[in-house]
Amino acid sequence: MNFLDLIWLIPLFPLAGAAAMLLIGKRLPNPAVSLICCGSVAASFLLSLGAVSQLASADSRVHQVIQYAWLAGMPFRTAAGGTATFLLDWGFLLDPLSSVMILVVTGIGLLIHIYSIGYMAHEGGYYRFFGYLNLFVFFMLILVLANNYGLLFVGWEGVGLCSYLLIGFYFHRKSASDAANKAFLVNRVGDAGFILAMLMILATFGSLRFVEVNAAVPGLSHAPEAIALLLFVGAAGKSAQFPLYVWLPDAMEGPTPVSALIHAATMVTAGVYMVARSGAIYAAAPGASAVVMAVGAFTAILAASIALVQNDIKRVLAYSTVSQLGYMFMAAGAGAYWVAVFHLYTHAFFKALLFLGSGSVIHAMSGEQDMQRMGGLRRSIPWTYRLMFVGSLAIAGIPGLAGFFSKDEILWEVFNVSPVVWAVGLLTAMLTAFYMWRLMFLTFHGEPRHHAHPHESPAVMLLPLGVLAAGSVGAGWIHGAFEHWLDPVLARPAAPAHAAGHSTEYVLMALSVGVAVVGIFAASRLYLRKWEGASLYRLLLNKWYVDEIYDFLFVRGAVLGGGRLLAAFDSRVVDGGVNGAGWLARFESKLSIWADTWIIDGAVRLLSFLAKAFSLPVRIVQTGQVQEYALVFVAGVAVFLLYYTLR
Repeated sequence: MNFLDLIWLIPLFPLAGAAAMLLIGKRLPNPAVSLICCGSVAASFLLSLGAVSQLASADSRVHQVIQYAWLAGMPFRTAAGGTATFLLDWGFLLDPLSSVMILVVTGIGLLIHIYSIGYMAHEGGYYRFFGYLNLFVFFMLILVLANNYGLLFVGWEGVGLCSYLLIGFYFHRKSASDAANKAFLVNRVGDAGFILAMLMILATFGSLRFVEVNAAVPGLSHAPEAIALLLFVGAAGKSAQFPLYVWLPDAMEGPTPVSALIHAATMVTAGVYMVARSGAIYAAAPGASAVVMAVGAFTAILAASIALVQNDIKRVLAYSTVSQLGYMFMAAGAGAYWVAVFHLYTHAFFKALLFLGSGSVIHAMSGEQDMQRMGGLRRSIPWTYRLMFVGSLAIAGIPGLAGFFSKDEILWEVFNVSPVVWAVGLLTAMLTAFYMWRLMFLTFHGEPRHHAHPHESPAVMLLPLGVLAAGSVGAGWIHGAFEHWLDPVLARPAAPAHAAGHSTEYVLMALSVGVAVVGIFAASRLYLRKWEGASLYRLLLNKWYVDEIYDFLFVRGAVLGGGRLLAAFDSRVVDGGVNGAGWLARFESKLSIWADTWIIDGAVRLLSFLAKAFSLPVRIVQTGQVQEYALVFVAGVAVFLLYYTLR
């Protein structure tokens, strides 16, 4: 069977599971829901394994399957003056990069699905939860298998929608609905940059297909800096880089398996994948690459410093994810795209392990997430402790574990580009070891600070942890083969003019291990010490006041300030206009009254007076007395007769 031609089926299995939950999920018992949804992801994983194994033995490492032209036929002129025909495929691309991603998405996603059977067993909305998980995996597979930016954007928006649904799964809680809205809105900022980048790519290259765009980049007469920066705006939103990282810690409001899926296997890795996929553009845009590296370094140390003082076990891991994503962007900005993807791959194992392990702790503590109310749990939940112990060593970068190999490669590649950024990365490595082992010591060591009766999680939850722990140990050992596997599709920047030698590399490796050990030792000495009164503690506890700054600028500043501005406008302009119109109306009314009184009524009274004056002689003789009229008549006749007689 030719699995390569069937890669279009890989995302359809989870879609079928999600559709089944939508149509009949409410009527199904929980075991049937679990079987359908876990089985659909398992089918995708098995088909992915078959396709990747065939790709490894194929002559070409790039295989495209184009189902049909989604939108086609509109001719247009490119920015370079050439002509092109708009074409948007519903097509899929399997190459070494997408093969790594589909194995991570389906493999880690399957383990999270299995874990969720136990974690969500007594929760309401069981079928709805699994339907959302399946839909999440479907859109992520569309994203990583797409052969063009347009279809990638469909998956990009889909995972954003699913994150909204899953973060707000407990929609009856205001904090959960607020967190879902926050994630949705912050990601729209990044999406705007991505849309503009796609329009510029289409205008510049005349195509959105990755293969055609990457092939055309070397022929550009100018560096595609604007395209690269706009793509990074999109990546920063999806992968929680400064200043668009504020949504990710609040995403902890969703169920713990959701946190593991978002942080380890799906949504937040999308930005790193997109930058690596666009490596040819970034290799030709050194200015944008420098921005990517600088933002990644700043985000890494900022988030690590905030994680130092978090007391919510899931929030420690959330800020850890933001920091580790910063590490990946440091590598991508340095041009080491394969190292960024390698760290994405190793990080998926130990971060999923740590999140699911924290879920096991929360499950044992009946929902408690505050580490200050835990302590001494290694005796109550020993398997969870042992497995999280492995994950904590891996993320700290202890030699032999997965995190050591990828972290060391990142620091080495960054050192050859910018020793300053390397120093930031080294300090971040020490902070990582400190906050991770602070979590371990507060949660599992010391005396119990709770009155709960913790119990170990069921086997259906521990089995995925065991598989992830094995990956956290062994995943890094294939770093040489991993680099060779990705070579055909990832761009390679020019080698630094003065690259450090192997002896320097060994010194840097020793330093990275040394700072990890120092971080663990410092945590072991300080985790019980109460230093909450320190101003630095308060600064870190309030997350450098970034949320408060956003609240001041955009909520109080833009909303309340805008409200005050609108109120002033309403009061002074709108009401002023209304009041002015009213004053004019009153003035007109008074003028009308004056004119009516003195002009119109005056003229009437004048006419009346004149009529009276001129009618006075008439009124004198018009008395209404008949005898007077007769007397006047007789007198008149007498005068008349006298006049004629005398004449």
